[in-house]
Amino acid sequence: MTKAKPAYKRILLKLSGEALMGDDAFGINRATIERIVGEIAEVTRMGVEVAVVIGGGNIFRGVAGGSDGMDRATADYMGMLATVMNALALADAMNHQGLTARVMSAIGIEQVVEPYVRPKALQYLEEGKVVVFAAGTGNPFFTTDTAAALRGAEIGAELVLKATKVDGVYTADPKKDPKATRYAELSFDEAMTRNLGIMDATAFALCRDQKLPIKVFSIFKPGALKSVVLGGDEGTLVHA
Repeated sequence: MTKAKPAYKRILLKLSGEALMGDDAFGINRATIERIVGEIAEVTRMGVEVAVVIGGGNIFRGVAGGSDGMDRATADYMGMLATVMNALALADAMNHQGLTARVMSAIGIEQVVEPYVRPKALQYLEEGKVVVFAAGTGNPFFTTDTAAALRGAEIGAELVLKATKVDGVYTADPKKDPKATRYAELSFDEAMTRNLGIMDATAFALCRDQKLPIKVFSIFKPGALKSVVLGGDEGTLVHA
């Protein structure tokens, strides 16, 4: 039997910090992170080059109350540091599962992780290493969604995968409306017209301008990442 050929050579996976919590209220759930890494390992062994942008909500949520009244830029830098912690945990789990992971930070903390340098990131990907991008864009006022769009464009990813709790974009909230149906695909213009809120406006505009497709899928559905990479009918594809 011939092995299925991946539909994509290089992908950028956007993981929220909340995805690492599992059923916990905050922090990192070990079983959850190991399962997610197992899914990443499976597609990496198929020859797909994988980069990851990680959020920090699972850690920052625990201190967010203390950021009330805080300067926005200061709070955003705290959030960036939270993503570095998540990136280290993710890379450690990857290394335990036989992958070679490299964490690259948009803010300089060389004693902990290496700085983001585009040619180095491309080299790592070509060598089969998983690159985990931490600290967002390195600038306050920008989300990790925007970091995913930016890094995806910079590394020449063929697809940005936005991992969520639901298996795609629906006509309505599927938990509230049993008649809600999943969009198999949408154009960027359709998604904007229908105000579907797939990514924040800056990230979405960047993907649209760079003609970088976005796939919204559930990271909690076993085998979904592999199905996406193989070009299966999984999630919702947003494209030019």
